[in-house]
This record gives sequence, C-alpha cells and structure tokens, in this order.
Amino acid sequence: MLNRFRLFPVACSLLLALTASAFAAEPTELPRTSPEAQGVSSEAVLAFVDAADEKIRSMHSFMLVRNGQVVAECYWKPEAAEKPHILWSLSKSFTSTAVGFAVAEGKLKLDDKVIDFFPTEAPAEPSENLKAMTVRDLLTMATGHTSEPNVRSSEHWRKMFLAHPVEEQPGSHFLYNTAATYMQSAIVQKVTGETVLDYLQPRLFDPLGIEKPQWGSSPEGVTLGGYGLYLKTGDIAKFGQLYLQKGKWNGKQIVPAEWIGQATSKQVENAKDPASVKTSDWAQGYGFQFWRSRHGAYRGDGKDGQFCLVIPEENAVIVMTADTGDMQGQLNLVWEHLLPALDDEALPENPEAQKKLEERCEDLTAKPR
Repeated sequence: MLNRFRLFPVACSLLLALTASAFAAEPTELPRTSPEAQGVSSEAVLAFVDAADEKIRSMHSFMLVRNGQVVAECYWKPEAAEKPHILWSLSKSFTSTAVGFAVAEGKLKLDDKVIDFFPTEAPAEPSENLKAMTVRDLLTMATGHTSEPNVRSSEHWRKMFLAHPVEEQPGSHFLYNTAATYMQSAIVQKVTGETVLDYLQPRLFDPLGIEKPQWGSSPEGVTLGGYGLYLKTGDIAKFGQLYLQKGKWNGKQIVPAEWIGQATSKQVENAKDPASVKTSDWAQGYGFQFWRSRHGAYRGDGKDGQFCLVIPEENAVIVMTADTGDMQGQLNLVWEHLLPALDDEALPENPEAQKKLEERCEDLTAKPR
C-alpha cells in the first residue's frame, strides 16, 4: 500500500482529503466541566492562579485538562482564547511528530544518516562523526556538536549545519540544538515533498480541529521546525491530550502509539549535576523533542514559559503560556498547587469556589515582565 502511495500521489492526496473531511465531521473541541466533577478542587486551582499571577511575570494563559475534559482555563488580558500564541521551542514537539508520521509511512528510518539526505550540501571531505550522525541523533539533541550551529548567519541553513564541526561521537552526549530540529524539518520536506506545516495539516492539524496554524520558514523555504509556530492555548491542550491518549483521537489512531512511547520516554541523559535531578525539570532526561519531567510527567516547552505538560499518572494535561524568565518557577507552582489537588474520584460540587475561580480568571491582566 505504501508503494502505491508513492506511485500515485494524486490518489494519496485524495485519500488524505477524504480523511480530513471525515475528521471535520467529528467533534474536535475538548468538552468542559467543573473541576470537582473530575476530582480537582476549585480552591486549589484558584490558589495556583493567584500564585502564578503574583510570582510569574508575565503569565498569559493557563488550561487544565483532566480525564479529557477542560476543568479550568484563564487568560491574562490582552491574551484570549481565540488569540494564537508564539510557541517558541514547543514547536519542536510538533516537528518530532512529523518525523514520526514519516517513519510510520516508510519514508525514512531513525537510523538513516543525515548526510545521505543532502549529499550536494555536505562538505567535500566530511568527518567520520558527521557521516555517523543519524535522524535519531537529531531527535535526541545528541548530534555530537559541542556548540550549536549558527545556521541563521547564512542563507544556506542546511549547508551551515553540515559544515559545523562534529567534535564528539553522535549519540554520546546531550546538547540543546535548535538547528538539529531544523534539519528534521528539512529531511521531512526532502522525503515527502511537502513542508512540515503542509505535511502535518491533514495528518495532525485537521483531525484535531487546529485551524490555520501559522509557522514561519527559512530562506530555503523549509518550515523553521525548532520555533516559530503559533497556536491557541486550546490547540496546545488538544496536542497534549492526543499524546496522553497514546495517539488516539475520537477513537482513531492518529499518531502511532509506538512513536508516542519512544518520543516521550528518556532516550538520552541530560543531567549535568546528579544532585539537580531532585529539583530540576531540566535534568530528567530527553526523548524525541520532548523533555522528561518530575512526577512521571513529560512536556514540550518553549522559552519564556510555553508549556504542554502531560502527567499520565494523573490523566492530566496542563498548558501554560507566558513571557517569563522563571520557567522552573512555573513548574514548581504546578507541583505545589495542582498536582496534590488531583484526586482519584469526583469531589462534591462547590459552586461558591467555582464562582470565585471563574471571576478571578475573568479579572486577570498580564503584568510587565
């Protein structure tokens, strides 16, 4: 079947269009309910909102999804539910998902060599380490670089990446590397003939009801990959819920469950100091463009406080957008106020507390950072 798709792109495009149409007829918005109905105390959520408003400058939005239902959402004016927000490096988790689709469709393998995709852009005499670098190494930020390639200093980003010295054995150590995510985007475009933005449209964005996503591109016409995606808070929540559900949406397998398992599990060590494992959510290991977190959680995140936090043990997704220099502080507030408030059973309804929470969320204004 996969070979037929390669031979008959028109048929493949028609099938994807029909699939997207079928998804469009299904519900794509997450249902809403009270916090107590899903075992969450409205008072605890209010305590989190108060603490975030006071301590994090500047919060922009917050959404808590429990058991597949939105139980709380707040927007700090001028942010709003219908206003797309910059994701920064949270974009990386979406690029990883595109790689997962391409792997599932047989268009590439994790152990494919990066240099083989761009033979005319590689150095005339590539190093052994460069020749050994794989797609897997790009996904895990273990390319072998000891410094990040400054691809934006050139019009030829792929060539700049491949020319950068690979001083260590790929796979041997973690170095956060946005250029590596760009190369994933370039590889997906090379093997599919579509930008990551276009490639994800019928496979991810349409099924989830994510309308008109905005994502910039490089001078080479390649989706930026590592940053630049704009989505609404609710869209981010749906992405997290899809991953929590191991790739299923409306009863259909959208993303292969095997990919979800690989992408969100610890693939590489990233703790520079063993003592930091107890206190830092940036020392729990790294997957395929997803960070591991404390308390059995994982997340996609971006600078200034963009989070899609998934807590499988609690069947919860927490989304936050912000403009802050204290990202660990944001997560600490989640662990302090929200995690203990996630009960296994429904709680008695608390209309008074629910009203206070609703009124508080309607009265929030973003403070200058």
